[in-house]
Amino acid sequence: MGSRSSRDKPAARRARIEELRRADQARNRRNKIITLVVAAVILAALVGGAWYLLATTQGAEQEKAAPVAGEQTWSNLSQTHVTKDVRYPMTPGAGGDHDPVWQNCNGDVYTKPVAEENAVHSLEHGAVWVTYTEKAAPSDVKSLSDRVSKTPYSLMSPFPGQPSPITLTAWGHQLNVTTASDARVAEFFDKYVQGAQTPEPGAACTGGKTA
Repeated sequence: MGSRSSRDKPAARRARIEELRRADQARNRRNKIITLVVAAVILAALVGGAWYLLATTQGAEQEKAAPVAGEQTWSNLSQTHVTKDVRYPMTPGAGGDHDPVWQNCNGDVYTKPVAEENAVHSLEHGAVWVTYTEKAAPSDVKSLSDRVSKTPYSLMSPFPGQPSPITLTAWGHQLNVTTASDARVAEFFDKYVQGAQTPEPGAACTGGKTA
């Protein structure tokens, strides 16, 4: 008859194996929980990031679509080429019938008035036209000249008789300001130089009328 210690060995092994099995099951459960928690955190981060990106994009699009404060707008403007003088319903012209030749608008600064019909053609190509009267301060004229000369798809010229010392015009859009330091000047440039309003985006701003 064997000793008690020898009979207890199989039982001890079984107990040890059961203990190891329970420990392995507990470890597997912990690993599954950790995996689920990590996956949930990653998913939450992805969802949150996607929501933030979507909200930011929508906010930027809404801001871009919003008009510049104080601007006037016109829609359904004709794009007919004509070789006669045109009487525009706004001053300066912001769209409508225009000359077949555009005014050069590759950052061109003119010291004498240019024909509206040619400048309106430039607006059709996505240019911003800056005009001013003798009431504009010389420092403002200089500041605007510097901005225009550095901005493709823009032009500048005097326009005696317009109602505001300084006017910024794009196709279908116009803004009157009194100083070049008005924050809306930069906003108008950012929004309308080759902006969404452009009937012929990418069309040339060189090779047209130079004076």
